[in-house]
Amino acid sequence: ATFFLVGDNVAKSPQLFEEIKRRGHAWGNHTMNHLQGFKVTSRRYLRNIHKAHELIDSTLYRPPHGIMRWGQAAVIKDHFNIVMYDLVTRDYSKKMTGEKVLKNVKRYARNGSIIVFHDSLKAEANLRYALPRAIEWLQQQGYEFLPIDQ
Repeated sequence: ATFFLVGDNVAKSPQLFEEIKRRGHAWGNHTMNHLQGFKVTSRRYLRNIHKAHELIDSTLYRPPHGIMRWGQAAVIKDHFNIVMYDLVTRDYSKKMTGEKVLKNVKRYARNGSIIVFHDSLKAEANLRYALPRAIEWLQQQGYEFLPIDQ
């Protein structure tokens, strides 16, 4: 898997970050404080990304909510490989159940899909239900899981 990490969470749980690396997963930057590029100045947004980079040290970057300004992207792509996704499970939504999250994976997964699950508290119940079942179903369909190259 590839984990896009919020720097503040890495600072609070460095042992979890080390475990991700020890298990051979890839990792990327997801800002220091999960800032959305459209809601803050570009200067603040870019500083937040670079602050996270000091902890995460990856060339991969995913913008929170998949949104940033064109000018921000132009600067970021000079330093990072911006990685988007094609399937967001919506596991974080209070309107979703684990069953619905799993249904999203089954409905929208395609060859080469980048599927987003979240490790936040609001996604926890849906994640615990849907992720293992999604992995099992995807493997049954012949999919393989690969980390994104750094």
